[in-house]
Amino acid sequence: MRNSRFLMTAGAVALMSSAAMAADLPIAPPPMYVPPPVQDFGGWYLRGDIGFSNQKVKGLDNALYYTPGTTVQHQGLGFDTAGIYGIGAGYQFNSWFRADVTGEYRGNANFHGSDLVFTNGVQTGIDNYGGSKSEWLFLANAYADLGTWWCITPFVGVGVGGSRNTISSFTDNGLSLGVPSSAYAAGASKWNFAWAVHAGLAYRVSPNLTMELAYRYVDLGDAVSGDLVDYRGGNLLNNPMKFDHITSHDLKLGVRWAIDPEPAYLPPPPPLVTKG
Repeated sequence: MRNSRFLMTAGAVALMSSAAMAADLPIAPPPMYVPPPVQDFGGWYLRGDIGFSNQKVKGLDNALYYTPGTTVQHQGLGFDTAGIYGIGAGYQFNSWFRADVTGEYRGNANFHGSDLVFTNGVQTGIDNYGGSKSEWLFLANAYADLGTWWCITPFVGVGVGGSRNTISSFTDNGLSLGVPSSAYAAGASKWNFAWAVHAGLAYRVSPNLTMELAYRYVDLGDAVSGDLVDYRGGNLLNNPMKFDHITSHDLKLGVRWAIDPEPAYLPPPPPLVTKG
């Protein structure tokens, strides 16, 4: 009996000693929070652009210009400003490189100009031209983003594609040997290889939304009118008016909407607190 009491007393003392030692041990801190990795790309995005064009044409060409003894001197050839409306989709590969494909409608730009006609060195006529031009422009573009400061990213880029140039309502009114003359041409369209260079500034409003202010130089190729006929609807030969080498200096305002933007860092969770 005495031995049993001794063993019970010794066990109780050992248990109390173990509990006291456990109370003195430090509590392990919660595991350190490791933020999720940040992707070095922004993924797919959609874009929209509006703007205006500042276009010019290198010169005009017509079969009648090659009549023996005839020379033509162009004056004041040009287009009025017109609107630009575009959409597109692209992919941000990393923090400095992205690419997209775009399609845009370039609105009707009024055409104006004239030429002086000389026969054997003597002026024999004048032609005053009118009409309008529009395009559908499709480009595949690549851009280099040049770093970001205060959410502003300058960028440069290049693009290649095709342009469908349309000439409509073309008219030719003037004088030939002192006699009033008039001619007109039906509308016509022509596909051309097109290329562009871009430069601009992008401002990141939110992880999804980026705004752009951009300049673009674009080479649209040539354009052609329908057959140019007189007021009676006839002519001596097929002579559509050709517009040689159309270019434009464009100013655009655009938006990009990221479909899967970069993930943001999350604040670390609060430490686990237990009671009892």
